[in-house]
Amino acid sequence: MKVLLLKDAKDDDSGQDPYIQELGLYGLEATLIPVLSFEFLSLPSLSEKLSHPEGFGGLIFTSPRAVEAVKLCLEQDNKTEDWEKSLKNRWNAKSVYVVGNATASLGPSSTLPLLFPCGTIKGDTLPKMLKDKGIPMESMHVYQTVPHPGIQGNLESFYEKQGIPASITFFSPSGLKYSLEYIQALSGSSFDQIKFIAIGPSTTRAMAAKGLPVSCTAESPTPQALAAGIRKVLQPNSCC
Repeated sequence: MKVLLLKDAKDDDSGQDPYIQELGLYGLEATLIPVLSFEFLSLPSLSEKLSHPEGFGGLIFTSPRAVEAVKLCLEQDNKTEDWEKSLKNRWNAKSVYVVGNATASLGPSSTLPLLFPCGTIKGDTLPKMLKDKGIPMESMHVYQTVPHPGIQGNLESFYEKQGIPASITFFSPSGLKYSLEYIQALSGSSFDQIKFIAIGPSTTRAMAAKGLPVSCTAESPTPQALAAGIRKVLQPNSCC
């Protein structure tokens, strides 16, 4: 049974994407098609801020792209030597937070703002939480989400070779936005036969807003949870 996942491939230690691997355990043949790409923004401004750690109380990261933006700043502006000599130790003396439980436990430890490099599409939950706790923050957009340039061609190739998938999983509201039109056109009268899956609540809400029936929302954004959810939808007699 063929299933379609609208995401980038990421190999694990076995050399295979963990989602493909996990779905394969249930006899489901998964194909990955990337629907999102990213463009970096304001790197010179970010580089300037990174050169002055004394102006910030720490850093907040909520995505791998933000981390990559910082890395690009260090590489492009030939700051690698400065980073190793002094900037690294000066930033390491400050707090660095990543999204998750650690972020939720933030407390007012400095009057200096936390530097928050982020994408142009960011939620309001974290900024509101920090504001409610009296923690100053300076956010700056360092990347934006754009459609993957190969999305239409890759979807057309899939439908031509594989036919109508049993299920399609959306991994973000943006991925839904950029791919749904192509999927509807390629699926034609078979569109209603497809089971549509969401990786999480925000994607579920975006699908509902488009009038798309959500057959399942993964209990967590992991290969194991998604595979269990798809199996329950496509192979209900196997889930006892």
